[in-house]
Amino acid sequence: MADAENIPTWITVAQLLRPQGRKGELLAELLTDFPERFETNKQVYLAPPDFSGTEFEARKAEVAGFWLPVGRNEGRIVLHFEGVDSIDAAEKLMGLDVLIPEAERVALDEDASYIDDLIGCVVYDVASGQDCAVGTVRDVHFPTTSDGGRRLAEAAPLLEIESPTGEELLIPFAKSFLVSMDVAAKKIIMNLPEGLLDINRGG
Repeated sequence: MADAENIPTWITVAQLLRPQGRKGELLAELLTDFPERFETNKQVYLAPPDFSGTEFEARKAEVAGFWLPVGRNEGRIVLHFEGVDSIDAAEKLMGLDVLIPEAERVALDEDASYIDDLIGCVVYDVASGQDCAVGTVRDVHFPTTSDGGRRLAEAAPLLEIESPTGEELLIPFAKSFLVSMDVAAKKIIMNLPEGLLDINRGG
């Protein structure tokens, strides 16, 4: 059994969807804003979404090539791994996450955050009172075109929040709403427009 202190923290940078082409390429959801990282940092790890985190359970892989598709798959990425040279081989990787160790992720600007850092943060709304917890961030969604093929860069991501009563709320993670954020303390303070929470609750 692996020593818990030596288990690395993993970051998901892509999710493999299906074969794309006849030579082992795979179409993937892109979960990083830095696809160019694959030009220099070619080693990644592949693991199922329910991956427990121990390194010996993750499969090493090397990115042999990649490109960013256009059209209906714009906003995604096509990845080709060393040794994966057929549709059959690519199909065996469908559904896996593409991971990197946390230490290898690209440094961000001071006012930016990784999706993984937002998960688990408690959101507070100063408009409802400084100590009023709206809920806990469970996921982050990026608005896309109506066909789901392209991410809308100009649209704010949506925080999927579970309220203290178990309700699911979707709140735009817009800079104009953000008061402060401390991801180390898992705390996000926002000033939400009047009525936004009521819309979420159907009120």
